Amino acid sequence: MNRLALLPLLALAGCNPSPQSTAPQPSPSPARVAPTPVAASSPAAPASAPLRKLSCAQEIGAAAAAERVKVCRNVSPATHPPCNAANSCALIEDEIARSCALFDGKGEAMPGCTPAPTSAAAAAAVVRRYYPALNARDFGTAWQSWGDDGPPGQPLELFEAGFSRTRSTQVTIGTLPPSEGAAGSIYQAVPVQVDATLTNGVRQHFTGTYTVRRVNNVDGATTDQLRWHIDGASLRPVAR
Repeated sequence: MNRLALLPLLALAGCNPSPQSTAPQPSPSPARVAPTPVAASSPAAPASAPLRKLSCAQEIGAAAAAERVKVCRNVSPATHPPCNAANSCALIEDEIARSCALFDGKGEAMPGCTPAPTSAAAAAAVVRRYYPALNARDFGTAWQSWGDDGPPGQPLELFEAGFSRTRSTQVTIGTLPPSEGAAGSIYQAVPVQVDATLTNGVRQHFTGTYTVRRVNNVDGATTDQLRWHIDGASLRPVAR
């Protein structure tokens, strides 16, 4: 089954509701359909100052950011890791997750490597930090939540343009069902409710499911393949 990635809905103001989609299910040969921004049909937003990138210190405060930076530096093997409070919290958390996945199963778990890198909670964490990345205007980190090459067929510039009229988002994650395996991969469905505020003040609400995937522990799998990443999404607008 194709898993439609409908994330640009968050960037649309007053678009027509799409038909309800069923939650994506793992298949032996999953195909991902890249989201394509659609022209908004609501009145243009009033002129305002452009939204700027936010640092982790700005997002959660200097003290809390310093704690996350400390964990990041403790677990990251990179020569120049992005463990800096001037970066977005999502980028710092992504480096922590990447490093923990790299060393998972190789000796005792490192302090700060929670949730366990292969757990369903770690899959949900990908979606949980995806939206703060969008809020911080760190579109590069959000884009790579779909894998190193982003959503299929969607360059970073197009992805970023799809959220140009989205001021903020908030995600609520529901109860996680059991993960499923197929063709050497593990799939985790992550049910969500998403609230978005556009730059013109219009609020939008969505419900649906993300599918997060990682390659099972097979010989030859790369570090990036072993990490959870977004594989697809099925979201629909709802009245609130």
